[in-house]
Amino acid sequence: MSRYCSMVVQSNMGRANSPATEVLIKKYGNRRLYDTAGSRYVNLDDLAAHIRAGREVRVVDARTGKDLTRVVLTQIITEDAKDKPTGLPLELLRQLIMASDEVRQEFLMWYLKSAFDTYHKLQESVQSRLSEVQSAILSPVDMMRRFLGTATAPPPSRSDAASEVDALRKRVLELEARLAKPKRQKRKRKLR
Repeated sequence: MSRYCSMVVQSNMGRANSPATEVLIKKYGNRRLYDTAGSRYVNLDDLAAHIRAGREVRVVDARTGKDLTRVVLTQIITEDAKDKPTGLPLELLRQLIMASDEVRQEFLMWYLKSAFDTYHKLQESVQSRLSEVQSAILSPVDMMRRFLGTATAPPPSRSDAASEVDALRKRVLELEARLAKPKRQKRKRKLR
């Protein structure tokens, strides 16, 4: 179930970040899938990659034009579950099979969609909190300034920093010159 959930969430996140582009796939009688936009034959993994990238995939029968999208997406899920021990829980699969009447199927689909939407919102919230924590970790000085209520000054530009370094060098030279003067005067006094 977790892989399927992440597929749905990644698909939803992709839709939120990029404009939805529909990919039309024609399914032929020999079970081959043809991507009309890419002008090439594709497999179920290619379709899953399209969905994960946030693209809308629509599968139609090449001869009749009948929409086969649900059947093919279900096939992607079952093929994915074959190779891995995880997948949809058995109890959920049993409930899906038992929900033969339309009302129960609609309720179950509404429930699953609600659960995935809630999971997606929770994931967005966690990501938001993590980015806040990351920024706080990366800038503890700014955090302390905000905490203490002091305004943060913008970082000095390179030209300001260079002029400040030059000023400090001049000041060091002046101080060294002052320190050297008393020694000279002491030497002059000793010589007299």
